Amino acid sequence: MKVAIIGASGTIGKRITEEALRRGHDVTAILRNPERLEQEHERLNKVKADVMDPSSLEKAIQGHEAVISAFGPKFGQEEELLAAARTILEGTQRGGVSRLLIVGGAGSLIGDTGVPIMDTPEFPEEIRPLARAHADAYDIYKDSDLEWTYASPAAVIEPGKRTGQFRIGMDRLVTDESGSSRISVEDFAAAMIDELDDPQFIKSRFTVAY
Repeated sequence: MKVAIIGASGTIGKRITEEALRRGHDVTAILRNPERLEQEHERLNKVKADVMDPSSLEKAIQGHEAVISAFGPKFGQEEELLAAARTILEGTQRGGVSRLLIVGGAGSLIGDTGVPIMDTPEFPEEIRPLARAHADAYDIYKDSDLEWTYASPAAVIEPGKRTGQFRIGMDRLVTDESGSSRISVEDFAAAMIDELDDPQFIKSRFTVAY
């Protein structure tokens, strides 16, 4: 299908772009600075657009069957996440696309104590503002009429290998026998495109970990 990917030059967005191309999709990488994405492919089109401008997004998104947002703000600029959530929703709707997949945060997932992990004492203080911003953005997406899916990674997500082997959860943090919650960026990207190809979580959230 034709899929537009917002934030395709970021660590996660780049892997999602690679995975989508790998499975035969036509990808439009929506970027503020297209030159930042060095990748070239016959089914990859790079388009300059501003995630904070719904009119700009509308033009870039038109004609696609799905939009994936891998937008992530820099530390200290968490408020951009909420503004982007609103403009992404508006731009997607105005562009005539009903399917939206969002790369979210893990902080609002429920841990063993029954509270969001971002509210536990051991959660890193320096990440807490970003985690709360992701949680607030999730609330914005939940109010949308679009066929949205919000994907939360494991507690730890970092570049690694694509194994294709992982577990799926919904609102609770997925951990292994030792209590660890991890996923590679490559396998998270695989899970995202699995959901694109075979939707299981329309108007809901899922999470993925080993």
